[in-house]
Amino acid sequence: QVQLVESGGGLVQPGGSVRLSCAASGISVSRTSVAWYRQAPGKQRELVARFASYSSFTSYADFVQGRFTISRDNAKNTVYLQMNSLKPEDTAVYYCNLDQIYWGQGTQVTVSS
Repeated sequence: QVQLVESGGGLVQPGGSVRLSCAASGISVSRTSVAWYRQAPGKQRELVARFASYSSFTSYADFVQGRFTISRDNAKNTVYLQMNSLKPEDTAVYYCNLDQIYWGQGTQVTVSS
């Protein structure tokens, strides 16, 4: 059974940083595609960043503009999203996704002063 447990969200001031974690069980993060999505109130879920399967190749949404970094620790079977220079428009629920079919429960990130 695949489980993804996310953590690290919270309230952060504009310009601040936060690191999200997604701990996986029942699936190896090193052998599957890995992605972070987000969904703001009233908006559709959108892709933020992703790793391709069996690859270190990463891609990011245009709105990231070099502020976020996706990474993974194969030994811990965990995926991360480091977010810097946060803006109020980054406020959303952030979800990790593995193998394009498994989803975490989501973690809220609120950027506000």
